[in-house]
Amino acid sequence: MTILTHARHGFAAATLLGLGLAVSTPSQALPIDECIAPADPGGGWDFTCRSVGKLLLDLELVDSPVQVTNMPGGVGAVAFANVAGNRSDDSDLIVATSTVGMTQIAQGKYPGDADTMRWLAMLGTDVGVILVDDESEYESLDQLLDTMVNDPDSLAMAGSSGAGGWDHIRALMLAKKAGMPADQISSVRWVQFDGGGPAVTQMMGGHVDVVSTDLGEIAGFIESGDVRVLAVLSDEPLPEPFAGLPTAVSQGYDVTGYNWRGFYTGGDVSDEDYSAMVETLATLYESDEWKDVAQQNGLVPLWRGGEAFNDFVRESIGDVEEISREIGVME
Repeated sequence: MTILTHARHGFAAATLLGLGLAVSTPSQALPIDECIAPADPGGGWDFTCRSVGKLLLDLELVDSPVQVTNMPGGVGAVAFANVAGNRSDDSDLIVATSTVGMTQIAQGKYPGDADTMRWLAMLGTDVGVILVDDESEYESLDQLLDTMVNDPDSLAMAGSSGAGGWDHIRALMLAKKAGMPADQISSVRWVQFDGGGPAVTQMMGGHVDVVSTDLGEIAGFIESGDVRVLAVLSDEPLPEPFAGLPTAVSQGYDVTGYNWRGFYTGGDVSDEDYSAMVETLATLYESDEWKDVAQQNGLVPLWRGGEAFNDFVRESIGDVEEISREIGVME
């Protein structure tokens, strides 16, 4: 399935220029004035807006600082509705999105479908992690999954998506691979927070037992030693500084879960402005500065832009619908 496999090739070849518009230097700076992060500060969407907004200015691809507007609610649904209803033709606006948001669309949880927006580009992919507090009783993935299968009521898991969202799906895929019957999957207690960082903070406070989220959202907790990573949901070990983290695959559970990072804009933005926005993001992607920011935050640089990204989003939505039905979160 595309959503589970596309990023595998990114580890071997991070730059996929054939997948979108040709990369070139924009003839003039496009006035991208604002980036909406559909969550509170500190999460992956906030990071996407702030890091890209800063680089757009540093690389002189915009003429003035990009305003970051945090608009939490409904795992991105509030921002989606706001753009669709009020700002559908604003060519100076980009909105951070990811596999998490696309999953919400696939499951009918947004006030619109993929055609409501114009999908600009992805610039990188994050990777899922399963982690516990550093003082947790769970010292291995085997121990955790044994409890999930045999005593699911005893665990409280958390992430930045709602029940049936991408963080939840990844955890349930592991449980299913460990032998949990389909009729027991709903027994796993799930708690949603607006971001991986808040989820980890609550876990450290003893309010939940396990967090399923993206590495980029909680890299600082790993580096500080406050958490124990039981599994990274990637095919291969990650590059430094995360090379020592165990993958689920290496522990006998063939489960991967990537989360791409990208942007959309309103559905009524003109073709000319849309193409210029994609071109601007492509130029940013090709910069050494973006590659450095991505690596420091656990992202693998990966490009899809323009119509190639539009096609990818639609194909991925179909994949998520299929996965959701397989694990029982959709009929």
